[in-house]
Amino acid sequence: MRMVIVRRICQGFFLALFLWFCVAATVGAQWWQLRGWPIDWFLAADPLTALTTILSTGRLAPGLYWAVATVVLTAFLGRFFCGFVCPMGTLNQITGWAGGQGRTRQERVAANARHRLQGFKHVALVFFLACAALGSVQAGLLDPLPLLHRSMNLAVLPLADARTLALSDEPRLYDSAWLLGGVLLAILGLNLLRPRFFCRFLCPLGALFALLSRFTPWRIAKREAGKCGDCRLCEERCEGACGPSGEIVHGECVLCLNCLEACPSGRMGFAPEPSASGERHLPAISRRGVLTAAAAGAVAAPLWGVGALAGPARDASLLRPPGALDEERFLARCIRCGQCMRVCPSNIVQPALLQAGVQGLWTPALNFRMGRSGCQPNCIACGNACPTAAVRPLTLDEKHGTGDFADKGPVRLGTAFVDRTRCLPWAMDRPCIVCQEVCPVSPKAIHTRVVFEPVRDGRLPAARLAGDVLDLSAAPPQGLNLAGGDHAVRPAARPEAQPRRILGQSGGRLTLEKPGRGPGAWQELAPGERVEIVVRLQRPHVDPSRCIGCGMCEHDCPVSGLRAIRVTSENESRSRAGKMTV
Repeated sequence: MRMVIVRRICQGFFLALFLWFCVAATVGAQWWQLRGWPIDWFLAADPLTALTTILSTGRLAPGLYWAVATVVLTAFLGRFFCGFVCPMGTLNQITGWAGGQGRTRQERVAANARHRLQGFKHVALVFFLACAALGSVQAGLLDPLPLLHRSMNLAVLPLADARTLALSDEPRLYDSAWLLGGVLLAILGLNLLRPRFFCRFLCPLGALFALLSRFTPWRIAKREAGKCGDCRLCEERCEGACGPSGEIVHGECVLCLNCLEACPSGRMGFAPEPSASGERHLPAISRRGVLTAAAAGAVAAPLWGVGALAGPARDASLLRPPGALDEERFLARCIRCGQCMRVCPSNIVQPALLQAGVQGLWTPALNFRMGRSGCQPNCIACGNACPTAAVRPLTLDEKHGTGDFADKGPVRLGTAFVDRTRCLPWAMDRPCIVCQEVCPVSPKAIHTRVVFEPVRDGRLPAARLAGDVLDLSAAPPQGLNLAGGDHAVRPAARPEAQPRRILGQSGGRLTLEKPGRGPGAWQELAPGERVEIVVRLQRPHVDPSRCIGCGMCEHDCPVSGLRAIRVTSENESRSRAGKMTV
């Protein structure tokens, strides 16, 4: 079988495998859902992810061991990953091929000619490595594997599933999905200008593969020099723009193998020998550009730290998923792949924009206003999906603070605070106990205190009280459901009297519950005495020692827009900076 056919089969297989893993990252009980599928395999095989996390943390995360195999194979075979495995490379190649249809042969040769800016990806690599060395992993912004995972999980799949709901019970929504989708469209669209534009000019992973293949024994080479004509068929079909007709730049060769098939004389080969027409390893790279990138990376990471967003100036609304490391170590590991967001069954793990500063772009943050609930007590999916342990895997015992973790207590995401200016019982004298009802903690972290507040225009003269039937001399306030169980009546001049709940209403006639016992009980009214209609309110209070910040209360709060009870990061267990008091 021709090697080009083999390469295309491999590309199709790995692209299909990648898409399958994206689909399988759906929490559920079906065989095709998240039930042991290695959904992080592509990320685990990414050497750039492994290298940047090693630089930032000093160790290789256990989930990234596959990257070692990729490095070894690259050292012997060259950029095989770009030509045979990378799903982003395959998408770029497909769109580049489509964009080349209709071009003349000379135009295709010109589009595949080597360009002086192909060295830019090496400059980008230096910048990302410098940032990582100083503790800030930013490579995921351009690393094609986290980028494609992020784009597929948070933009493409939600868009494709919005109408069919084949993957989820309700549409999945993500902050800045339009931006994530736009970035992917832009990357694919650039292939219409030049094939594999992203791979040639922007991909830091490709630059790393070029460095790793520096001493590869096997390479694309021309067998004979001086005998090649000017057909340039090899360059017309070259995906890497490595200049196969002349001096070959091996670091740019993505092993598409098109030149082997295109050469009518069979002078191109893949062999352990230097090219007869000359070769060099890397494209022209400006030393000044490399030094500038290294300096920019070395300055940028400390500057982000000066912003103190991980300390005193942190955004208290920034909540990380359960199991997240403290902010400094979290940013030293998170590659922004979006896997934790994809697997969250509640759809509350969202890509952050600037809540965590520039260095936290597209890192996971909790948004309890979105999704179907708060953080579900028996879910630990996000930690198990994270390839770098920025969100470390938890057991249910550790999350609940039971068993061996009883002395540490439950994992706290933050603490809920009641906004008394927006809470219905506090601000508007309207009965509501939703937050207390949905609190999953036992005993509940949200408790209520009962008060009776007079309703507006509720002081009315009583005509007579006969048994449990009270006739009013004036019409009661309109718009109130007095018989709903939340309203009561008491003598206006006796605020210490026990309110008697209104059981029924017919115009100005009220049916009251039986009088109570003990101090304040009453069953008679003086002639002409006024009564006061009051509403029974259960005003919520949060016990910080029990609240785990799960966000159930915030999600279900009936106040639309800015919720009346909100969770902020105070008292989060992942960081001492998030303690309750300064």
